[in-house]
Amino acid sequence: MSSSSGRLARLAALAALVLAAYPAYAQFTPNYRDTDLREVIDAVGAVTGRNFLLDQRVRNINVTFLTNTPLSAEALYEAFLQMLAMNGFVAVPEGEFISIVPDTAARTLASPAEADERGALVTQVARVENVSAAQIVPVLRPMMGQSAHMTALPNSNVLVLVDRQSNIDRLLSIIDVMDREAEQDIEVIRLEHAFATDVVRTLTAMAQGAQAASGGVPPVQLQAHERTNSVLLSGSETERLRYRALIAFLDEPVQGGGDTRVHFLRYADAEELAMRLNEQFGGGRPTAPGAAPADGALPDEGPVQIWPHLPTNALVINSPARVMQNILAVVNQIDIPRAQVQVNAIIVEMSEDKAAQLGVTWAIDGSGDDDAIGLTNFGSTTPGIVQLGAAAQGDTPSPALIPEGGVFAVGRIRDAGTSWAAIVSALRGDGTVNIISEPQIMVLDNAEAEQHVGQEVPFRTGEYAQVGQVPGAINPFTTIQREDVGTTLTIRPQINEGSGMILTIQLEQSSIAPGAQGAADLILNTRRITTEVFAEDGEIIVLGGLIDDQLRQNEQRVPGLGRIPGLGWLFRARNTERARTNMMMFIRPVILRDSVQRQSVTTEKYEYFRQLQLEQSEQPIRLMREETVPLLPELEPVPAQPEQEPSTPDGAQESESNDGD
Repeated sequence: MSSSSGRLARLAALAALVLAAYPAYAQFTPNYRDTDLREVIDAVGAVTGRNFLLDQRVRNINVTFLTNTPLSAEALYEAFLQMLAMNGFVAVPEGEFISIVPDTAARTLASPAEADERGALVTQVARVENVSAAQIVPVLRPMMGQSAHMTALPNSNVLVLVDRQSNIDRLLSIIDVMDREAEQDIEVIRLEHAFATDVVRTLTAMAQGAQAASGGVPPVQLQAHERTNSVLLSGSETERLRYRALIAFLDEPVQGGGDTRVHFLRYADAEELAMRLNEQFGGGRPTAPGAAPADGALPDEGPVQIWPHLPTNALVINSPARVMQNILAVVNQIDIPRAQVQVNAIIVEMSEDKAAQLGVTWAIDGSGDDDAIGLTNFGSTTPGIVQLGAAAQGDTPSPALIPEGGVFAVGRIRDAGTSWAAIVSALRGDGTVNIISEPQIMVLDNAEAEQHVGQEVPFRTGEYAQVGQVPGAINPFTTIQREDVGTTLTIRPQINEGSGMILTIQLEQSSIAPGAQGAADLILNTRRITTEVFAEDGEIIVLGGLIDDQLRQNEQRVPGLGRIPGLGWLFRARNTERARTNMMMFIRPVILRDSVQRQSVTTEKYEYFRQLQLEQSEQPIRLMREETVPLLPELEPVPAQPEQEPSTPDGAQESESNDGD
């Protein structure tokens, strides 16, 4: 042990003897300059009789602990605790021992049981009654040390504080001052002439200006109660008195007693809205001057007249003040911008048609020698003999008279005797369809829109021969009817309070089918869905579809001969048709609530077509190199415009007039 350590030990032993002999009058004057902290702890423990447990981090730390006046043992211990706090340590009592640990680790240990340990870290729970505990945390946190901790529990509205007892006491006194019940009354001021919404809008703007100037909270809170035409006012008594005077000044009758107002609409239709308002408010009963109002009638009840001014889309309203307020309340809730819906439909159809025919036609003619005459008829194969013979007559055969498919003929034709012929006809047809249609349409909420893209195709409806004016002349006459062929989309969306919508949809897809063989006229495929569905914003849903697989087989034969094994195929004709169709219809509605979303969708489609034109413009026009490919101009960005508020009586969208003017 060093000499200084020996002196310190002897001093501690001597102090212990003195303390034991004169416990009530012992005085101590510590004088440690740049001394190891563990030596100071040993000396204080010997003087005060306390047992210390040192954390392993209490090493190689020199401190200065000295006083100019003698101290009692308890005062010495209080000064010792303050010295520990200044050096980043804290004393935490644990039973008969006191642990010396860094203050950063003291929060994990139990709070001291001794109330007089002013320098120890303690945990305190403070309940707040009138203000939010979360609002107090940022106010008190700068008043706490780096090792201290504060947490707000919103559910129970309490504060948990971990700090030294002396600072905890100071924080609790501050919390007690802040946790005071607000002493702000609420006044209800009923208006006689002005409209509560107008007065509140004007005074709120003034209160917000005062808040911005002072940087604090608004001096008063104002709220309009439209049903009773009253203003709810809260705040300090001084501010309420000032705003009460302003409300009284604004609640003045209109000069001249005029009850006519012009209200400009932004979104609603003036003619339709005027008709509905007259149905609701136009039944007011006029009263004679000085007469008492009818039972149940308001004192200011009178005639109501509302008519639209179509060029400016405005309403001219003449009514008593209280009825006027109700009318404008209804108008302001109706005259709001409606959202729009962009509907993207996808129609996918894949179909495959196949047909095959094979048959043999026989003809025997022995009429010149009074022999037998015979002819088989297997539908479409029979005309082959007549058409083939007609096509071979003359110097120039006519290909139009040759039957469809492959025709092979064998036989013997003689001027005398019996002539015979056999024609073998074979035909196979394949037709495939792969259609993807993506009609798109934009429509206002609760409005109906229709889009049709297609062609008018002529269909034959009849043929007849008309006798001409020249004897023996016959003019063929054909009647036709034009039908729309393409895609038709009819839709009406109804948006609910959230992001979903009810869609009433009629979707039709029609196309001309490629025939597997010649037909009397064109074949039209039609797919139609009429339904009502619910969809979320941006959700893809399937409306319906069709999976169809049809197989048709037909066989015609000569009785008896057609069933001969091996040779029976010479006396029959077969026809097989196979049709497969796979079709689905999908829809994806997207809600566009503001100009930013509308502009984004428009820009995307615009740039898509412009990019296609740019790709075409890179290739020169053949044979006309001096010409250029038409190109859409570059789309300039449009600044987003904020959605306008409903028109107000004291704004530029509304004016008042006197009946006597």
